[in-house]
Amino acid sequence: MSDRGDLVFKALADPTRRALLDALRDGPRTTGDLCAMHTEMSRFGVMSHLKSLEAAGLVLVERVGRTRWNHLNPVPFREVVARWVHPMAEAPADELIRLRAVAERRATTTDVRDRRRDAGARAQGGSG
Repeated sequence: MSDRGDLVFKALADPTRRALLDALRDGPRTTGDLCAMHTEMSRFGVMSHLKSLEAAGLVLVERVGRTRWNHLNPVPFREVVARWVHPMAEAPADELIRLRAVAERRATTTDVRDRRRDAGARAQGGSG
């Protein structure tokens, strides 16, 4: 996963590549379709970005005659989430859940210090 993961992160680091992936989220598109959607780039530029996405495994290519269909491949995303995102987010989330449980327990339990303070106030004639 290391080499592939590196390629995925590198591919996702570029906003143009992310825009191409967004376009493929709705379904496969031909290279011509993608070029028409991204007029700020030349066909060569689109092809260069698609090559990087294909190398990372994020785009699968199907050739039908002279037409190149580009398909989004969600597997590398899932691998990155499983390897990096989920473990990194899980530990802090677990800690926050434990912290919330402690805070809720304390909120429903009278603190010993509060009882002492109340007893002291009553002993001094206060209304505690």
